Amino acid sequence: MSTITPLSLGRKSNSEEQERRSVEKLERAVMEQARAIVTFARKAVDESGDGKEVTFKAFENLLIAKVFALGRTVVMLFLAAAEEREVERRVERLERGGRVFRRAPAQGRNLETWFGVVRYWRTYMREVTDKASRGFHPLDVSLGLTADRISITVLAVAIRLATKLSFSETHSTLGWFLPVVPSTEVIEQATLGFGRHTAEWFASAPAPEHDGEVLILMVDSKCAPTATDEELKRRRGKRKKRPTGRSPRHRGRKRRKRYSKKPRRKKGDKSKNGRMATLVVMYTLRRSGKYLLGPINRWVYASFAPKKHAFAIARREANKRGFTPESGKLVQLVTDGDNDLDRYGRDYFPEALHTIDVMHVIEKLWSAGECIHREASKELRAWVDKQKDRLYRGKVHLILTELQRRLDATPKTGPGNKGKRKRLEDVLRYLKKRVDKMNYDELIAKDLEIGSGAVEGAVKYVIAKRCDHGGMRWIRERAEAVLQLRCIEINGDWDRFVQLIHDKTRQRGLERGKRIRIQQREPAPLPEILQDAA
Repeated sequence: MSTITPLSLGRKSNSEEQERRSVEKLERAVMEQARAIVTFARKAVDESGDGKEVTFKAFENLLIAKVFALGRTVVMLFLAAAEEREVERRVERLERGGRVFRRAPAQGRNLETWFGVVRYWRTYMREVTDKASRGFHPLDVSLGLTADRISITVLAVAIRLATKLSFSETHSTLGWFLPVVPSTEVIEQATLGFGRHTAEWFASAPAPEHDGEVLILMVDSKCAPTATDEELKRRRGKRKKRPTGRSPRHRGRKRRKRYSKKPRRKKGDKSKNGRMATLVVMYTLRRSGKYLLGPINRWVYASFAPKKHAFAIARREANKRGFTPESGKLVQLVTDGDNDLDRYGRDYFPEALHTIDVMHVIEKLWSAGECIHREASKELRAWVDKQKDRLYRGKVHLILTELQRRLDATPKTGPGNKGKRKRLEDVLRYLKKRVDKMNYDELIAKDLEIGSGAVEGAVKYVIAKRCDHGGMRWIRERAEAVLQLRCIEINGDWDRFVQLIHDKTRQRGLERGKRIRIQQREPAPLPEILQDAA
């Protein structure tokens, strides 16, 4: 397997840091650099030698470089001191898991840290065997350093940014703040590596504290653009030689000439090859007199797995919070009336009070009203307002009667009547099927939710803002990693999630006697549906 870490990392360390230095020398270097910074701050003169006082802007810029240089030296001091302690504890020969190792000379290694690339040395324990052997570095294993040659702090910040920005934007943004930045490829592969731990996090994360007495659950879906088979074939095929030309304009012309002509899309054809992701928003409300205050402990979860999977995860999370079917606590499920969401809602939340988002119902009323009155007319607005008043007062049967009367009065023949009758029939069918979920007067009296605004906004913020931009063409499994990590970040669990990965990789390293690599070339498969969540 070829290396994932960029080869340029070996050339990024400073020349003065290439030689191995003892703890004492490094300690003296730290003190000298610290005193130099103090002297620089007190004198505040230009380092060019002309004695000119510097402005604050110039001072701050110079200070940043000095602090980063001091930070690298302190990191090397920490690693050198840790290696000394490790050598004192380590015997010449040791046995682990039936394998025998002996101490070998120390080996140098570059490590990309927050302050830049540093070089350190650590003892190598070589396996004693006639077969192909693999040893390990005790210092790397004990400190939790991974095989990526990049500190987990740098990787975690880069991946956190990648949940909000594209990978290339993440790379360029980090370059504003750090002296050395992981490549775009490394950031993407580290994201895939972190993505392999999201399922474990959602399963093991503790329930939030100080929850309310009423659980609100909202579910919706959103399509993200994905690559077609033709696009994937072009991506994965052999790279064509870059065209040459006098300027970028002329090279672009030559490149475009090589493309095969795309057939013009027909009416109704979609260009983005969208694939559905399901989003869950969950929070609680706390009773205070006649009001329900909240939201409290808002939690989001999104996945490209089937909708049923999202409901299974929601059921597990609700049980974790103490809202089991047997608890007797009030659970309200709000959806847009989608048939699949209704079916899975009954399967996984039979005890829940299911509500249809009132705005979706109102949109249906507008659609029906346009079959009765002229579009954008005062009569149309007055008619819809009257139906809305009936809707909020719980008089849904009057709306159905009105629609049925209008349908019967619409001739079956004549210009446009066929389309009008179909729209009226569709609206009638939609409302009749969901009458029991439109008791908005009772919900308002109980101060419960009547709209799905929380999940509608989350769909745009969680999915669309990161995954649905012009030119983006995802592979679902890769988008899944970004989406799940974005949910963890939005839920405020990022630091604890990173700690879980650090502790897990360190423990695996201790058990296996080798460093663990976080970066992955291939994404994890889409989650499987939980069988015991219902």
